[in-house]
Amino acid sequence: MLLASCSSDDAPDNETPVIDPVLTGEDLIVCNEGNWQSDNGQLSYYNSATGVLTNQWFRSINGMKLGDTPNDILQVNDTLIAIAVNWSNIIQYIHPDGTACGATENVPNNRRMCSDGTYLYITSYAHRCGDKTFEKGYVAKIDVMTKEVVATCEVGWEPEAVKLYEGRLYVCNTGGYAFSENHEYETTIEVVDAKTMQSLRKIDTGCINLYAEASQAGPYLCVNSCGDYYSVKPHTIVLDCRTETFRTYDFPCTYNTTDGEKFYTVGSEFSYDTGEYNYYQKTINPTDGTVTDGILCDAITEKLRSLVSPYEIYMSPYTGNIYFTDARSYATAGYLYGYRPDGTPVFAEQKVYINPAHIIALPKYK
Repeated sequence: MLLASCSSDDAPDNETPVIDPVLTGEDLIVCNEGNWQSDNGQLSYYNSATGVLTNQWFRSINGMKLGDTPNDILQVNDTLIAIAVNWSNIIQYIHPDGTACGATENVPNNRRMCSDGTYLYITSYAHRCGDKTFEKGYVAKIDVMTKEVVATCEVGWEPEAVKLYEGRLYVCNTGGYAFSENHEYETTIEVVDAKTMQSLRKIDTGCINLYAEASQAGPYLCVNSCGDYYSVKPHTIVLDCRTETFRTYDFPCTYNTTDGEKFYTVGSEFSYDTGEYNYYQKTINPTDGTVTDGILCDAITEKLRSLVSPYEIYMSPYTGNIYFTDARSYATAGYLYGYRPDGTPVFAEQKVYINPAHIIALPKYK
């Protein structure tokens, strides 16, 4: 007679159970743009364990300046963070502890980034990358191991946000230099094959100047059109990358973020005719297209409405906390705020640096 043993009978007595790490909090990196052509961009670091915010964080660790007008920051993987330093014409790489670990120096006038963990994709307003020249702007593909540009694709004039969905890059063309150069504003989102770096087609949104960052919730992109600051009003575009169809809304989403399901937007509408700003706080459900006034709860919405010059909004993918900044005068120190989804503050108001424009969270586990 044969007896079959259960799998547990074969397990060693000294087997150690696997314990999943527990999220205990998150630190923040705030990328302060400084003033254009002043070479005073900075990183600020908020330590959630100590409650201390450190300005000039990058410089204190590396003994050098970050550079002139850092325009985007992105966590590429667990060990690498990329910073697009626009007017210094470099992409600076750091580890999460702040130590510099290389740079890419042949993508001038760089703007916005996305990544699949293996490659970094970055837009540029420039007309040159290494020995290649372009009539308009382009997207560069960078190997994150070597930090070398491996391919480029010419797109429209002055491309801004770039996002990746199912092997395709979606590039928001602006034509933002139309006021000073001999071309029109752009209205298109360009679709590029991320593998071959060939342009596939353009999606004409009918809205000009697709400027500022875009947020991505699954297949949906939230894109800002800021108009021409005169007679052409700003809009928000929500694109479904599966069908490449879109909805258009009659308000801007200059600063936008997502929890993976909805978009939370703060729109800044400026008019050269009046010299005034109007601000909008909206929540968009991309699935059914509905829009509601306000963001998350009354406490957060009212705080956002009290800001002098809102300059960034970011929702943590780890905690669901929402963080935002106030640039105030654009020439002196700005401020950082953090709230839980129920409207309770994460910390007291934090003084950062000039034009705090980009935020990422670093999760902490035990």
